Amino acid sequence: METIERTLRPVLQPITHNLPKPLSDVAAQLLGPVCYASLVDNINITDAECMKLAISKALGIGIIGASSIVKIPQLLKLLNSQSAEGISFLSYLLETASYLITFIYNVRNQFPFSTYGEIALIAIQNVAISVLVLQYSGRAAAAGVFIAGLAGAAFALYSNSITSMGMLQYFQAGAGILGVASKLPQILTIFREGGTGQLSAFAVFNYLAGSLSRIFTTLQEVPDRLILYGFIAGFVLNAVLAAQVVYYWNSPKSKSTPQSKLQPSGQEAAKSAAGMNGQASKGTATGTDKSRTTPSTRRRG
Repeated sequence: METIERTLRPVLQPITHNLPKPLSDVAAQLLGPVCYASLVDNINITDAECMKLAISKALGIGIIGASSIVKIPQLLKLLNSQSAEGISFLSYLLETASYLITFIYNVRNQFPFSTYGEIALIAIQNVAISVLVLQYSGRAAAAGVFIAGLAGAAFALYSNSITSMGMLQYFQAGAGILGVASKLPQILTIFREGGTGQLSAFAVFNYLAGSLSRIFTTLQEVPDRLILYGFIAGFVLNAVLAAQVVYYWNSPKSKSTPQSKLQPSGQEAAKSAAGMNGQASKGTATGTDKSRTTPSTRRRG
């Protein structure tokens, strides 16, 4: 390794010593002054502690980037099929509640954003999926209650006057249990139906990789066992879900609905979910339709 360092230093140091200030500032903030000097300025790749920190930061940023699209295939699959078969709303409800608590807990403890940033992005996508699942299950009215409940819970958890830090720690311990419990309804749904239905394999395997990476980043950067144990338990159950996806891959109950792009039927479903269909149909009504539906104001005599 020392030979590699001696070879790399004269090549890389002219570049690393002249990085644009915004880039060097971000790198120094992520790595800290000691590790920035060791890895970037001195190209000391044998510094094991700083290398582990750099890998952890890179994984964290990668997870956050991937999380911005991890549930998009699942959303597209729901919209294109207009069916919630094989998807457990209870699973999404528990997972979203768990993520909400964990996100607030990390924010109030001021942990590095790179160790939890994906939670907020996934939670937003979970809300959208949950609304579609409720709609396609014939429970559209419950979607508003679901969103209002999450908003109220977020406010209560963030407010120190309502939820003290000590109480939030208990909630975080419960969030780990919720995170584990959120996988069980989905596992049982797949087992009961004998197929994965509209469940996205892309989302399942990304979750598996993300939860494994989060175990590493948490060990490196977050001295909190409550969060670590939650990620370990989540990885185990994500592995069970991934095994089910592989096992039921060719099952007739596992639907192969297109999920790479939004089909015309999916576009109509998206408009309907956003409450746009009624407005569109009114705006395109023909004169004949209007004459049938609009009462006449002319007096008859």
